[in-house]
Amino acid sequence: MEWYLKVLKNYVGFSGRARRKEYWMFLLFNAIAAVILAILESITGLKSVLTLIYSLAVLLPSLAVTFRRLHDTGRSAWWVLISFIPLIGSIILIVFNCQDSQPNENKYGPNPKLFA
Repeated sequence: MEWYLKVLKNYVGFSGRARRKEYWMFLLFNAIAAVILAILESITGLKSVLTLIYSLAVLLPSLAVTFRRLHDTGRSAWWVLISFIPLIGSIILIVFNCQDSQPNENKYGPNPKLFA
């Protein structure tokens, strides 16, 4: 939960680097929240209202952590646009986000693993 809150607190932090753990823990808690909201919507009869509000609320933090994760692997945040290529683009982006950090400081900042 601490990683999820860390990303939410740094919701406009598009510069710097994010560790794999920070990125994937945020995605995990994001998915759990989406499932819980979907269940609540089906119980109460709402038509995706809660999910839409939640998705809009975490859009900016999601982009920010994805940009920082790409920076951690030494790539520009512009690589996020590859996800617009159906199927292949999303797979490539997942592979990039699964890769390990660059071990030393890169042009986006110091290695976040050294400060953990």
